[in-house]
Amino acid sequence: MSVLAQFRQRALAFPEVEEQPDHEKTLFQVAQKSFATLSEPDQRVCLKLSELDQSLFTDFDANAIYAVPDPSGQEGWTYVELDSVPESVVADALTAAYCHVAPRRLAQPYLDAS
Repeated sequence: MSVLAQFRQRALAFPEVEEQPDHEKTLFQVAQKSFATLSEPDQRVCLKLSELDQSLFTDFDANAIYAVPDPSGQEGWTYVELDSVPESVVADALTAAYCHVAPRRLAQPYLDAS
């Protein structure tokens, strides 16, 4: 399974996630709030992380996980280069993004597991 397919499968496995086309990207939302976008041509995702999570994940490898270089990066939007980051790190970052945006009742099981 390709890294893109794995990401899509993981994102859609969270409760109440909807996938929407968004220009050349795919948008993943929960409760009508975006938590991830997937750019297949770039092999990159953009995740909505908390300030703390953004700091922790960008410390992993600043060349592969980094704040979006515009004002949205200051709001937690973070690029992850899928071909440069281990699947386990991508999965953890995706879970953090989902939990940051999802209603508490949906995020709580993932927060309890960590």
